[in-house]
Amino acid sequence: MNLEEYRRRARSWLEANAQRSRDEDDPGADGVAVAKAFMADLYDAGYSGISWPAEWGGQGLGQAEERAFAEEAKDFTLPTYVFSIGLGMCGPTLVDLGTPGQKARHLRPLLRGEEIWCQLFSEPGAGSDVAALQTRATETEDGWVVSGQKVWTSVAQHADWGLLLTRTDVDVPKHKGLSMFVVDMHAPGVTVRPLRDMTGRAHFNEIFFDDVHIPAENLVGRVNDGWSCAVTTLLHERLSISSGVGMGGQKDNPVAFETLRHTVDTGDPLVKDQLVELYIRSRALALFNQRLAQETKAGIFPGARGSAAKLLLAELSMFQADLATSLAGPEAVAYEDDGRLAGSIALAPALSLGGGTNEIMRNIIGDRVLNLPPEPRVDKNVPFKDLKTGTRQ
Repeated sequence: MNLEEYRRRARSWLEANAQRSRDEDDPGADGVAVAKAFMADLYDAGYSGISWPAEWGGQGLGQAEERAFAEEAKDFTLPTYVFSIGLGMCGPTLVDLGTPGQKARHLRPLLRGEEIWCQLFSEPGAGSDVAALQTRATETEDGWVVSGQKVWTSVAQHADWGLLLTRTDVDVPKHKGLSMFVVDMHAPGVTVRPLRDMTGRAHFNEIFFDDVHIPAENLVGRVNDGWSCAVTTLLHERLSISSGVGMGGQKDNPVAFETLRHTVDTGDPLVKDQLVELYIRSRALALFNQRLAQETKAGIFPGARGSAAKLLLAELSMFQADLATSLAGPEAVAYEDDGRLAGSIALAPALSLGGGTNEIMRNIIGDRVLNLPPEPRVDKNVPFKDLKTGTRQ
């Protein structure tokens, strides 16, 4: 099948099965059931995991088909938000680093929407400096026992599984004593509590692990090599965030709508300049993401350039929110009616924090892309147990 025929069939399927308008940021139980049914139909139609390996449940196609479907889906808002972490971060990490058993057990159910995933990295004392985390995993005869706390975890209230980064050795420097595990979010000892942000919704959660048992076969990669596993996940996270993988279309985005509705018959030259700037930034980011995706498919590791894509999106989102605010005037802060515009504007700064702050992204780009001198690190060769870091006293 040539690409145009593939695109035509994808468009036809979306017209018949997808909605053009849907608010599913906090879907609730009914929304999750709808999302799971939609993912099953999407998978059975051949449009979930388009470029994932066929042997593990994917379609085994290329980035060209992936992009073609994504372009057609932009006119729709797909109910896939609760799967965004699994599709954009956890699943790709297992594709890269998982054991055959882990891939066989988890990837197909993820793609069919049978199971929801979350990512368990950040802690109250380890946000941008994730390597300072304190959640501990202690080895036992048949696996590991984990205790600690994670925070700012998206979709954890709906998740069945998670990728968990823990500390397994305190006698080595902080980056060298971490390990990654697949954790059952329904296991005894796992407690999920919602956190409300300034939009009034619980987009995030805090999770407590109280002597949670994890089987030995749930280790991802090698013991104490969790940092390299985390770097893989973070790369996928930043590419996923910047490209919107798994997040559905943008047509129902109130900020985008408020901006775009002023593109017709505006007589203000300053507004015209801002709209042109918005288009240029959006187009440049799209082309950059396309290049990174092509390189990844060709076996060229994008590395820290994924941080550049994430930084560009965070700045683009703030620019668009500022523009929408100036265009909407007082309506931008009005929560009457559905308050969706005000809520979306309030949520815009989240992209400059989640997945690494803009400042951290600039440090990574300067150090690893531009080869500028790195910032001094006094903790580089110090065992973690000797550090005063995070919430430790």
